[in-house]
Amino acid sequence: MLSIEKKKELAEMTLKLRYDLLEMIGIGTAGHLGGSSSLAETIAVLYFHVMRFSRDRLKDPNRDRLVLSKGHAALIQYAALCEAGCFPREELKRVKALDGLLQGHPDLSIPGIEAVTGSLGQGLSISLGMALALRLDKSPARVYTIMGDGEQSEGQLWEAAMAAANFKVDNLTAFLDWNKVQATGPTKDIFSIPNLGDKWTSFGWQVFTAAGHTIESICDSIEKAAACKGKPSLIILDTVKGKDFSFAEGNAAYHNGILTEESYAQAKKDLDAVKARLG
Repeated sequence: MLSIEKKKELAEMTLKLRYDLLEMIGIGTAGHLGGSSSLAETIAVLYFHVMRFSRDRLKDPNRDRLVLSKGHAALIQYAALCEAGCFPREELKRVKALDGLLQGHPDLSIPGIEAVTGSLGQGLSISLGMALALRLDKSPARVYTIMGDGEQSEGQLWEAAMAAANFKVDNLTAFLDWNKVQATGPTKDIFSIPNLGDKWTSFGWQVFTAAGHTIESICDSIEKAAACKGKPSLIILDTVKGKDFSFAEGNAAYHNGILTEESYAQAKKDLDAVKARLG
């Protein structure tokens, strides 16, 4: 069970990560605000509570790995890596710049990034390979991968799901960011995949659900997944696209939208209100 102090620490880190999103996107430039913000709590929990991870062990063979299969949400991962001290903070001002470290999708040149992702459907396959290799090495490390709900229409993902169950890869935990909105609209209107939990169960996975903006729920599901033996685990995160940005919540326009001076000011006001509630 999380202590009161740890819950507060993770809530404050979640807020920092959302402030970092604003710093990276800025005014007048397109950025993936929606699908990055929906993952803020999960990313905070993984990097700052669950994973064997620090800037001093980026090459440690027994480190835990995180593969962001929905690579368009790289900004939230960059935010965590920056807060962990993996690269200078000034890099947040140079996202997608030719002379900058941080590009539009994850790249192996960035300290802490484990795989090049962004072509949807491939992250689970990459993660499965890592998990199998770690098992051969008898490593205690775990592999985590984060997929989008729109990504569930990719065929390669389901091939990897079958293989992971077949090989009983229980050092692999996947997350499904069920924010219900993809690039051009609601996922149910674009490519409806009902009963996702039942589908993953039928593919041989142990499935858990979590309130994706509640730190205790995320931690509880990760703990249950780690205790599961003989099969891989999936955690379905019930999230809101654009969480904590009033104009972006559930709004496909901010899948990769441009912030105006007005919307940037509103975003800052929204986060300041969350900060006031946290005390």
